[in-house]
Amino acid sequence: MKNSTFCIGLMSGTSLDGLDICYVRFDDDTHFEILTAETIDYSTVWKQKLTDAFLFSAMDLCELDVEFGYFLGDQVKVFMQKNKINSVDFVSSHGQTIFHQPVKHFTLQIGNGAAIASRCHQKVVCDFRTQDVVLGGQGAPLVPIGDELLFSEYDACLNLGGFSNISMNRNNTRIAFDICPINIVLNYFATQLGSDYDKDGEFAKQGNVNQDLLNELNSIQFYQLSYPKSLGFEWVKNEFLTLVDKYEISWKDKLRTCVVHFATQINNIFTEYDINNVLITGGGVRNEFFINQLKELSNVEIIIPNNYLIDFKEALIFAFLGYRRVNNKINCLASVTGAISDHSSGIIYESFYRN
Repeated sequence: MKNSTFCIGLMSGTSLDGLDICYVRFDDDTHFEILTAETIDYSTVWKQKLTDAFLFSAMDLCELDVEFGYFLGDQVKVFMQKNKINSVDFVSSHGQTIFHQPVKHFTLQIGNGAAIASRCHQKVVCDFRTQDVVLGGQGAPLVPIGDELLFSEYDACLNLGGFSNISMNRNNTRIAFDICPINIVLNYFATQLGSDYDKDGEFAKQGNVNQDLLNELNSIQFYQLSYPKSLGFEWVKNEFLTLVDKYEISWKDKLRTCVVHFATQINNIFTEYDINNVLITGGGVRNEFFINQLKELSNVEIIIPNNYLIDFKEALIFAFLGYRRVNNKINCLASVTGAISDHSSGIIYESFYRN
């Protein structure tokens, strides 16, 4: 199609569910079509490396940054060959978040852009968060610009990934923030029961709610903060899991209690912001027990879209962030992140491949 842009979005979340690859066409700033997409599962070795990376020395982390970039580039190349994709204007990569401490003005997503470009032979846009953080923002969430322009028909958009985050328009201004952890915690407990994740919430369903733990979780200070606010792996490890670990209860009881806690926190936001309908995407949608818990608590109309959007909305929107960046348009909203101004964020690596 004339004047259309074809690009590939890459998304790898904190829950390490896999690498999402999304091939999409943008006709303009409001119209798109996902042409094909898939999730590449991480090997046990890669999962371990990415899980342990925050403990690495500076030298080892620099090495992993390039190694992971090569991996991403190789996966793009295979994806293009398998799907006979010939037209790509650029690859847009989220990277893998290792550190995220906006209060201290730093964040790190590994997956070196030059390394990606060297393997897939395409222009690459990456590192979308750093500029926002040094401008005083949270560097997250970044998806709301896509929610604002591509999904404006919904009151709110809720993503259930490693963390749950919400985006909505209030008084002609887009606001968004992280609500609570979700899959990053549920997956961790499921691994203690011998599974990568709690399929359909079956483990949680077998547990019992520990009221004391639930009360303490609901009293966590983060939930009292006003937006903009965001969460990171360090917070989960040092605060959330440390709190849960004080309770000598079964893993299934911990799962059940956390499911109720997360549903409660999300419903609190629905109520506070008077939301009537919400588009829900992300891996957490597959957790039938969690979704049912949320529906029991809430009077909001919950809209679950087609499988492509459930699984690949974030990869789609990171492609959109790249689309806005290469056209030098705003892709990061100060109203969302708290930065000093709206801006166009991301580093561009031109393809240096020659036939």
